[in-house]
Amino acid sequence: MTMRYAALLRGINVGGHRKVPMVELRELLAELGHGDVATYLQSGNAVFTSDSDDEKALGASLERAIEKRFGFGVDCLVRSGTYLKAVADACPFPAASLEGRQLHVTYFSERVGPERLAPINVSAHLPEEFRLGDRVLYLYAPNGLGRSKLAEALAKPSLFKGIVATSRNWNTVRKLVELTRD
Repeated sequence: MTMRYAALLRGINVGGHRKVPMVELRELLAELGHGDVATYLQSGNAVFTSDSDDEKALGASLERAIEKRFGFGVDCLVRSGTYLKAVADACPFPAASLEGRQLHVTYFSERVGPERLAPINVSAHLPEEFRLGDRVLYLYAPNGLGRSKLAEALAKPSLFKGIVATSRNWNTVRKLVELTRD
């Protein structure tokens, strides 16, 4: 059975570093045998179809192909359209009444328990808040990510050591749901 997926590439095309042109990313996904390939923005979002139901294997295959083609490693999380829709539907914040820049989702390679985030003094960052979900963290930053002290605290490498994490704003979350809809 063919499924629709999104590939979420971490840390590409930022500040002129680790450049992965979207045209080449689409070509690479097609070369890997995937269908209906498209990209969204320049920040590492691709959608495609595959007969595989193994998100980890799909991500690992894309990581190897990117390293071979471009000469550097890129972490890739692959998530099904069904999963992406479930993440959007489970948002604990009033997404419909917020601007896309105020709400972000960080996707993780595995489940993250609250014990990892225990060092963060949540009350010191109010009105900013975060909530954990199924392999995601939802971040409400009313003044945007660029001014968020909570986002800064969450970006400490020690919190998510050994876990791949990549973030998208709510506009991108919604668009990826739309692009991976069956």
